[in-house]
Amino acid sequence: MSSAKGIWKVIAASSVGTLIEWYDFYIFGSLAIIISEKFFPADNPTTAFLATLATFAAGFIVRPFGALVFGRLGDIVGRKYTFLLTLILMGGSTFLIGCIPSYQSFHLAPYVILLLRLLQGLALGGEYGGAATYVAEHAPANKKGYYTSWIQTTATLGLFISLIVIITIQNSLSKEDFNQWGWRLPFLLSIVLVIISIFIRLKMKESPLFTKLKASGKISKNPLKESFTKKQHLKIVLLALFGATMGQGVVWYTSQFYTQTFLLKTCGLNATQTNTWLCIALLLATPFFIFFGWLSDKIGRKKIMMLGLLLAIIFYRPIFAKLYSYTNTLQKQEVTSTIDVKKIVHPYLANDSLIIKTTQANYTDESTLLLIEKYTESVVKAGNNQPQEVKKTITLNNSYQWKIIGLIFILVFFVTMVYGPIAAFLVELFPTKIRYTSMSLPYHIGNGVFGGLVPFIVTLISVMPSSNYLSGLWYPIGVAAICFIIGSLYISNQQLNISDNEEQDELNN
Repeated sequence: MSSAKGIWKVIAASSVGTLIEWYDFYIFGSLAIIISEKFFPADNPTTAFLATLATFAAGFIVRPFGALVFGRLGDIVGRKYTFLLTLILMGGSTFLIGCIPSYQSFHLAPYVILLLRLLQGLALGGEYGGAATYVAEHAPANKKGYYTSWIQTTATLGLFISLIVIITIQNSLSKEDFNQWGWRLPFLLSIVLVIISIFIRLKMKESPLFTKLKASGKISKNPLKESFTKKQHLKIVLLALFGATMGQGVVWYTSQFYTQTFLLKTCGLNATQTNTWLCIALLLATPFFIFFGWLSDKIGRKKIMMLGLLLAIIFYRPIFAKLYSYTNTLQKQEVTSTIDVKKIVHPYLANDSLIIKTTQANYTDESTLLLIEKYTESVVKAGNNQPQEVKKTITLNNSYQWKIIGLIFILVFFVTMVYGPIAAFLVELFPTKIRYTSMSLPYHIGNGVFGGLVPFIVTLISVMPSSNYLSGLWYPIGVAAICFIIGSLYISNQQLNISDNEEQDELNN
């Protein structure tokens, strides 16, 4: 095992690369609405958006194949060089997405986007298992949950950074410039981050457990065969999938990713406002990944993960209903005011037009939930003395904004419970020689297939004629419920100790 100083270097090197890969993976979803406008036919916006979500989901669906390909490579060649390769593949694909011409000038754009998205999914399928395994194999047995939980923060922080980058660029450019070319910048920026991460990872050393295993000639010659044809290992792979990772996957993508889609598409909020609220909630909740990883070393992984699933099952519909009631009905209203041009506060003459500004703020809602900005703007022709109509969108006051942020925080809190301990949970299930392959597959099926399909399936169900805005939530609730039952009944402490026993045998013999 590594010294305290050494383990933090390992965590830092692993986390930086993994964080950047998650950033690359999630900016596609964070910009799904504008991508649907740029790379798909514009005659049917709903179909274009669903096609974008399907393309987004395709990257998740191929993640298990990436787990098989790179997992096998990692168990034969080594952890370090395998997830160095995945980093390059991910960064290159992300950069190229930012270079593709729009559909209007390049009709093959949807297919090229799909191809690059598939490459992203393959790369991520090989990244997570390598990073988690690498950290766990440097950590002492009684602190695996704590140390691997730092890796768990990278997925949320990757989403957080993607949102921060998008918000910064949106605020730095006009709306027209962002829609025309500024949306490409988050994709292009990834190449700089990847180069930095490659430099860091090249200085990493191979896992000590894998190095010793390789030196003794005891690495697996066929990790795929050992993982999935040996009955005792296949049983654990299936239990990890159906008793832990598929539920964790739907909770992750419902609480963090579908929430964004819900606020934008269902509640009709603007992107900057939504992303800002998400960023605040993500930042507040992220420390709980560490807390629950640490706690899992004390009381066990299973209890924490199952409780997180149960809370999500119970509270998803009430929380999303509350989000809708706080935002949708009131946020989309408009107020029309009549302003007499003779009452101009600050006129400016340009091109035979007057820009009228007024400090009027005399609109209130009976429920006092809303406030109006303290000035309005309108453009009228010079010399036109007729009263002008000015439309203002009602905005929520600060107290209700913080209530919405609080609800998003609760949703992310569920994620920290199911996701914080799961890296250590998966690592402890499998012996060193097949660990990369064995843990990667159930993780990426659970997250990539069951979880990654959440935005698409939930949105698709919600827009059906007989559905309402909460109908789609039955998908993640149902998957989480099945996982909760299987995990509660069939995961035992004996199964969680299997890798410790086999690992000792590997090192002693």
